[in-house]
Amino acid sequence: MNHATTVPPPRRLRADAARNQQRIVEAARQLFADHGLEITLDDVAERAGVGVGTVYRRFANKKELIAEVFEQNVGEFAVAAEAAAQHPDPWLGLVQFFEYACTHLATNRGFSEVMLELEEDMDRFAQLRDRIKPTIAAVIDRARDAGALQPDIEPSDFFALIHMVDALAEFSKPVNPNSWQRYMAIALNGVRSDSAPRRPLPVPPLTDEEVEQAKTFACAGRKR
Repeated sequence: MNHATTVPPPRRLRADAARNQQRIVEAARQLFADHGLEITLDDVAERAGVGVGTVYRRFANKKELIAEVFEQNVGEFAVAAEAAAQHPDPWLGLVQFFEYACTHLATNRGFSEVMLELEEDMDRFAQLRDRIKPTIAAVIDRARDAGALQPDIEPSDFFALIHMVDALAEFSKPVNPNSWQRYMAIALNGVRSDSAPRRPLPVPPLTDEEVEQAKTFACAGRKR
């Protein structure tokens, strides 16, 4: 008796599942970046080009998908920090990572929201954070040891500065989406030592009219 079967080999199934999962996660990343966390798994399925059931087989709920997206983002931050730590110029390595972090947050609406959402799962949040914390500290220590950074600047100062730039980016985005680049340069100029070259300010400041318009958008957003 012929016991041949038409069931595909397991390796092919695993490869297909891996491809679908990557499409789902990439779709979620794009949607989170554009719209924040106010999306559904149905939206993700539509963007990924897969059935809703496929998404729910991979992720039981949106929070699981949020955690996966955040983990990928942290992995990319780790790569950026490692590259900065290997830069031959310690100051430029610090600038490179700071610019990467500011750009990533300022142009990705969902990343800050993802971090806040994941903070409820403190163990996982701490584990992911601790993956990159030592490398970022090394980038900052190298710049300080090279005399390019003010000696009293600490890694937590950069955490604050990055979020200050991100807050300005959120405020000005409706009227001037590139203005955050100016304040990123101002922040770098504020922490450098006198021996390090100043960063040029790449864009002009917000005009009085833009400030008033941005305030209007911010107030309207809080009322919704």
